[in-house]
Amino acid sequence: MITFAVVPEKHGYEHSPPPETRLFADPTKRKRYLFALTMILLMVAVAELSGEKEIIFPEMAALTIGMWIVDKQVWRVSRARMVALMTAGAVAGVCIVRYSPLPLIADIAVSFAFTAVCLMLFRASLPPLISAGMLPILLGTDSWIYPAAVLTMTLTVAAGQRLMERGRLRTAADFTPAATEWKKETLRWLFLLSTILVVAAVPVYTSNLYFILPPLIVTYVEFAGSKAGFRNRPVQIFLLLTAAAFLGTLFQWAGHVRMQWPEWAVALAVFTSLFLLFERIGKFFAPAGAVALIPMIVPQEDLPLLPFEIAAGAALFIAAAMLLFQQCYRWQRAQLIVCLVPVPLRKHLNRDGRRMRKAVRKF
Repeated sequence: MITFAVVPEKHGYEHSPPPETRLFADPTKRKRYLFALTMILLMVAVAELSGEKEIIFPEMAALTIGMWIVDKQVWRVSRARMVALMTAGAVAGVCIVRYSPLPLIADIAVSFAFTAVCLMLFRASLPPLISAGMLPILLGTDSWIYPAAVLTMTLTVAAGQRLMERGRLRTAADFTPAATEWKKETLRWLFLLSTILVVAAVPVYTSNLYFILPPLIVTYVEFAGSKAGFRNRPVQIFLLLTAAAFLGTLFQWAGHVRMQWPEWAVALAVFTSLFLLFERIGKFFAPAGAVALIPMIVPQEDLPLLPFEIAAGAALFIAAAMLLFQQCYRWQRAQLIVCLVPVPLRKHLNRDGRRMRKAVRKF
């Protein structure tokens, strides 16, 4: 059993503005939001105009959130390694779809093992690589347009981050390769793989693949190994992923299917709403951006059940990470309250409690 202690919210996706701060009040961050939104809209518009849905890569939204919007470096990886790894993962995924004679569950295992080996060899932390390799396998994508699009977009993200640093729009990202403990890391990845295959077995053999979409597996790996503070807020992260799924599905169904909006307009509505949500709660979680794009690349007939399946998958993977890696059943009551009660609700309860105590003292 692998255990990680609850850590303070200091790293990764964390961002906690003062409560009195107005939405999008920071002009520097507004620009980062605008650049990220522009990148996502361009990707969706090119895919729609060309008729190639393979160009829509959901993890691109996660990358722009993690490498453009969040001021701190979310993942331990250099820009060059990010481009190389994401492209290699996309190529590997397409090759598995085109040439592998193995059953789907074995293809998933091969893709995940490839990710683990790459990250250990490059001494990097980049969970979105899992999605780059696994997405074509789950969706049956065998077009070389997909890895070409991933290469182009990751190059753009890397160049954009560099320009933002030069323009002082974000803090410069430093990368120091970690000293890899090969035995420990190998055992950790093998344990992750075995648990993912156990969770994936039923969805694969019943053809309910939306329960194990790559952004959900990325979430599982993030919860299992990251030291970021979001690991202390499983319920809030679950609600954020569920909200992203419902936002993406609602706007895709109502806007594109029913009212014939162009896809870029749907993306504009989805990510404006998601960014408002990020600002409102004062926290980011990059996989939520990937989840919000999933409804654009699945068949229309699958949309009604999609958010419910994503919510169920998110709950399962987060619960598995909390039990297997954090052993939350050993926590004290105070730790459980902090982790299980979302921050906005906790603040609201604290305010109500203070008001009640003041009222009692006056009485």
